[in-house]
Amino acid sequence: MTTHAPTDMGFERERLIALYRTTRACTERLAARLSPEDQQLQSMPEASPTKWHRAHTTWFFETFLLEPAGIKPVDSRYGLLFNSYYEATGPRHPRPLRGALSRPSAAEVGDYRRRVDERLDGLVRDADGAVLARVLPVLELGIAHEEQHQELVLTDILHAFSQNPLRPAFLTDAAQPPARAEARPIRFVPFDGGLREIGAQADAGFSFDNEQPRHKRWVEPFALADRLVTMRELKAFIDDGGYADPALWLSDGFSFVQAHGITSPLYTTYEAGRLEAFTLAGARLPSDDEPATHLSYYEADAIARFLGARLPTEAEWEVASASSPVCGNFAEDGVLRPLPAGPVESQDLVRQLFGDAWEWTSSSYEPYPGYRASPGALGEYNGKFMVSQIVLRGGSSFTPRRHMRSSYRNFWHPRTRFQATAVRLARGAS
Repeated sequence: MTTHAPTDMGFERERLIALYRTTRACTERLAARLSPEDQQLQSMPEASPTKWHRAHTTWFFETFLLEPAGIKPVDSRYGLLFNSYYEATGPRHPRPLRGALSRPSAAEVGDYRRRVDERLDGLVRDADGAVLARVLPVLELGIAHEEQHQELVLTDILHAFSQNPLRPAFLTDAAQPPARAEARPIRFVPFDGGLREIGAQADAGFSFDNEQPRHKRWVEPFALADRLVTMRELKAFIDDGGYADPALWLSDGFSFVQAHGITSPLYTTYEAGRLEAFTLAGARLPSDDEPATHLSYYEADAIARFLGARLPTEAEWEVASASSPVCGNFAEDGVLRPLPAGPVESQDLVRQLFGDAWEWTSSSYEPYPGYRASPGALGEYNGKFMVSQIVLRGGSSFTPRRHMRSSYRNFWHPRTRFQATAVRLARGAS
């Protein structure tokens, strides 16, 4: 993790206590929409039960903040149950079997959260300057970590509910999205090449260690699509036999879609020109102007090739987004699905850079030059996953707005489809 050095430790104390409370309350509001039985669901090994997310984020604060301060755990057995992948902190229950953990109950996890919250509040409020200097950076990391799990609560319950023939809705009171104009044909916005800096500014506030150090990359002149690929363009790809055309696919990708019988994005069915999607608000017919989502990297790459373009590199994406405000359709808006790009306000504007859907890049997830993982168990947070993953940028309608910035690097395996992942086109400057 990286944070700026606070000039007023008292101010930072109050800011982070308030942010901690807000973040923890947000997680509980999401969980409150679910029954105890819902919170137990684990529909695939890559997903986790809501109850587990609530407990794991609590274990994180307890393990990395309270225990180093000499405060005993609420229940010493919980480390085995709720450790995710931190080898240095001890053994853990197998990830694919998290749904088998009927105990502790959802109510007991709620009590666990309250007791840790009380102890953490006391630790931070009573800490002197030296202790605060150690505690506050880890507290801020833990808050960002819980924000990540808020997004996972949504993506994981969507997958679980999609397996239920009753097609239950998580969101029965979805916010009414603003009316947006029909998506116009894609325009490509040009950007100059050259030696450009990417990565988080060391003094610009919190960032994860994988966003550092800021460094220079040579970028050739390029152009970026002014919006995400829509359902209309996805249908054209399907109608033209795109899923069955090996010329459009990477070898691994074509093997993947053939082996799994994939003929449309996850959570969709497409027959006779009618595309139905399952969402957190239940089954619906998305408009042709909405971004196509829940696409693997393999699908995104093939669709880009079909449309005569390619996926952007992460450096290109960051160069294009660096001067753009972080605004868009995020989790707080309550829509929890991608929206059309909206009207064209400027011929030089790239829309939907933030929110709506994560955007696959063509870049492998790897360390930046000079990267060093944080010392100790927290060094396992990002660095050890820098293999066989692809970088995504921009956030989605499931992502907390505060969590996003232009340097943020998400990463998933190229076969991933249960995240809200989409396609942004790029090409060399003509």
